[in-house]
Amino acid sequence: MSFFSFFSKITPKVEAQSDEDEELVDPQVVLKEQCGDKCTNYKAKLDECYERVSSRSQTTETCAEELFDFIHCVDHCVAKDLFSKLK
Repeated sequence: MSFFSFFSKITPKVEAQSDEDEELVDPQVVLKEQCGDKCTNYKAKLDECYERVSSRSQTTETCAEELFDFIHCVDHCVAKDLFSKLK
């Protein structure tokens, strides 16, 4: 009896989960969707800026500040609840 055949007899066999098991959902994605609703004023400012910039053919204006404000709001909202949902 070789070592590998002996080793395979004493170790438990582990099988992968089947596809029928429930799908895992990333809690961060769910929280970002929920928090996006709480940051509507920043989203409105971002949309307004985007419309203003895209309506002009030549402009140096970007919506970076509005984008950063919106992302900061969403991330701040997500951060307080995310780690309690992780295993």
